Amino acid sequence: MTTATISEVVPPVPAPATAPQPGELTKDTYKGKIHPDWCPGCGDFSVLSALQTALFELGLKPHQVAVISGIGCSSNLPGFINTYGMHTLHGRGIAVGTGLKLANHDLKVICTGGDGDGYGIGGNHFLHIMRRNVDLTYIVMDNQIYGLTTGQVSPTSVKGMKTKTTPHGSVENPINPIPLAMVGGATYIARAFSGKQKHMVEIIKGAIQHKGFSLVDVFSPCVTYNKDNTYQWFNPRVKILEEQGHDPTDFHKAMDKGYMWGDEIPIGLFWKRTDLPTLEDLEPVLHEGGPLAYRKLGIPEDQAKALIAELM
Repeated sequence: MTTATISEVVPPVPAPATAPQPGELTKDTYKGKIHPDWCPGCGDFSVLSALQTALFELGLKPHQVAVISGIGCSSNLPGFINTYGMHTLHGRGIAVGTGLKLANHDLKVICTGGDGDGYGIGGNHFLHIMRRNVDLTYIVMDNQIYGLTTGQVSPTSVKGMKTKTTPHGSVENPINPIPLAMVGGATYIARAFSGKQKHMVEIIKGAIQHKGFSLVDVFSPCVTYNKDNTYQWFNPRVKILEEQGHDPTDFHKAMDKGYMWGDEIPIGLFWKRTDLPTLEDLEPVLHEGGPLAYRKLGIPEDQAKALIAELM
């Protein structure tokens, strides 16, 4: 019986005729075929552009990257970028991303989503990916409201915020993702702001290069449904940690900065540690035969081809 690996069964994706040759990458290389359909002025445009710029400046080719998302306005991002990608279920982006990273360690896995998708509906997955320290980057476009479903209170909406579901003001305390990620075990924790794109590019580059779970929480204003946390509201308040001499290896100072909210709101790299092994480094099953994507399937080659053809 002849068996084959997945890479042998799945035919390689042919490169477009206009694809740049090695060394000829441009930022346009990462533009998807579909034009973004976000509301004019949405902060997610800036996040998409920053991610494309980061990939370009890191010299990563499209086939070396996979962008995975859940459901929501921001979760449409994989369709707007030229990499491998998958638009999954609500709150499940990082669960799928975990499986992908364990299957193919060579891929740079980047998950994208919103505050409702990541901190609400996907909150359980968020908690466990941090403690496992899976080597992927999670970019959360935090607009402090549910935008796709037209303006309901989200896990990060501030107390007292009036929305469709809280017309008299929210009575719930919001989630603060920075301290939550710190105690949860994330090893690269940062925040960016859509109004400061150059800074965001550097934060995302650092997250992608980091070996371990990286969280990049991005203030990405919803110009349609959130009339409180606007660009005009954020601009005078956000302060870049790197310009203040913050030490991202000081846990207690990072925690103090993470709790700051008001006239001054820090953005930048809060916390980083490099001494914790990742899940794929610790899992003994992966030690024995290497990444799952390169193992023999254990079924005849003709059956493997028929199965792949049916699924594709």
